[in-house]
Amino acid sequence: MTDPEILADRRRIRRKLSFWRILSVVAAIALVAALAVNIGFPETRADHIARIDITGVITDDEALLHLIDAAAKNKAAKALVVSISSPGGTTYGGERLHKALVAASALKPVVADVRTLAASAGHMIAASTDHIVAGESSIVGSIGVIFQYAQAGELLEKIGVRIEDIKSSPMKAEPSPFHDASEEAKAMIRSMVLDSYDWFVDLVAERRQIDRAQVLALADGSIFTGRQGLENGLVDALGGEDEIRAYLKGRGIDETLKIVKWEPDRSSTDGLLKLQASSFVERYLGMPGRVSDEIDRLSGGKLFLDGLVSVWQVGGQPARDN
Repeated sequence: MTDPEILADRRRIRRKLSFWRILSVVAAIALVAALAVNIGFPETRADHIARIDITGVITDDEALLHLIDAAAKNKAAKALVVSISSPGGTTYGGERLHKALVAASALKPVVADVRTLAASAGHMIAASTDHIVAGESSIVGSIGVIFQYAQAGELLEKIGVRIEDIKSSPMKAEPSPFHDASEEAKAMIRSMVLDSYDWFVDLVAERRQIDRAQVLALADGSIFTGRQGLENGLVDALGGEDEIRAYLKGRGIDETLKIVKWEPDRSSTDGLLKLQASSFVERYLGMPGRVSDEIDRLSGGKLFLDGLVSVWQVGGQPARDN
């Protein structure tokens, strides 16, 4: 072969290699995208019933809200089952989940599957669905709102620490953990609590289609078993998956469809950095890297909740939710 022929042959080989390299990259990208879809939202191409778990203390959870919205809009998810095991949490967190579930119910049937506990904001979420199924011994109710703050004034005095306030007005930063609240401050907070409480009562009355006076009679912070909840109109049926499927069948949903668990994506760069920082503190300083997390765990996840709270407190003094 002459030199020009050799050069032309090499160019043809390079072009073929470039073509196959580009094709390989495109195929790899397509494979990664397919895996990402399957990991985030499993089996969404086949018709199914989506199930989303809401457990523990309820807070303002963007990942969970996004998941509910995605399941509501996914055409393969013919219905949504929300499995609840929660003592409640922040009223605002419950409010956002309430709105997300009401929006989802406008697109497809939404059922609450109450497991061990759905109290306070947990019951708020359950009432936001079309149908509530609970166990006979499940705990429901505790309709109400509470605002709590710690008093550390006496402790600070014992260790010789005094807090001085210079405020623009008497109600600024009240109530304070450093001194007893004034009557004006207590009245201000009580007004907030009662306003949020009225909203909660109206929500239950509307969603459960119960007379408001009847809801008020139940909304003194009391908790009920699933059996009592059924008698009082707070629950629609007792049981589990069979009862859920029976209701969905009445809504035109194929009772043989597989129930698929959907899970929120908790991965983020911010979370990774926090984990690395925590590991450094634990490894090199010999200190617990997540002190607040550990204290929160020991307190049942309720110690560091901010703002108005709708939560049923297990143990200690009986909860006063109104």
